[in-house]
Amino acid sequence: MVIKVFVATSSGSTAIKKKQQEVVGFLEANKIDFQQMDIAGDEDNRKWMRENVPGEKKPQNGIPLPPQIFNEERYCGDFESFFSAKEENIIYSFLGLAPPPGTKETEKSDAKEEKSDAVEEKSEATEEKSEATEEKSEAVEETETHTEDKADEGAPEEAQSDQAPSEDQQENKEEHAVTGEEEEKQEEGEGNEEAEEQEES
Repeated sequence: MVIKVFVATSSGSTAIKKKQQEVVGFLEANKIDFQQMDIAGDEDNRKWMRENVPGEKKPQNGIPLPPQIFNEERYCGDFESFFSAKEENIIYSFLGLAPPPGTKETEKSDAKEEKSDAVEEKSEATEEKSEATEEKSEAVEETETHTEDKADEGAPEEAQSDQAPSEDQQENKEEHAVTGEEEEKQEEGEGNEEAEEQEES
């Protein structure tokens, strides 16, 4: 994987020269292997660069200005994209390269990995919790169904006991009736004795 930086060595624009120097200087300082592709002296390079810069990255006149950065055939970006990536410490991601150990970008990606692991663990815990809740609700449903069945079984017996009086109650009623008759007879007998006594006197 070779980083290609398309530059115009004989550009008359000071701004373009400055941008090109910044990109090349940064790559050299960070020991990132790259090839400098001159579009001023090589028509093929100029043609290839113009054809391979995506449409949305081309200016209104359709001619992209150097520096333009590629990783082999893959477009990385122009100077503005490069500058933003450098500021955010994601230059290796921008170039499509693995960051070397000990760089800020490695620390960032490690932190990202840790974060994603933590998120994964959290989601697993949530899944387990929801499964447990599901099981609990199923158990509750079963209990409720069981209780309802029991209630339905007991209902006819209760209904019967409401409708028909028990044998004990029946006997009590009959006893009351008998004692009531006896009491009436006694009262009648007493009344007759009193009448007889009065007649004799």
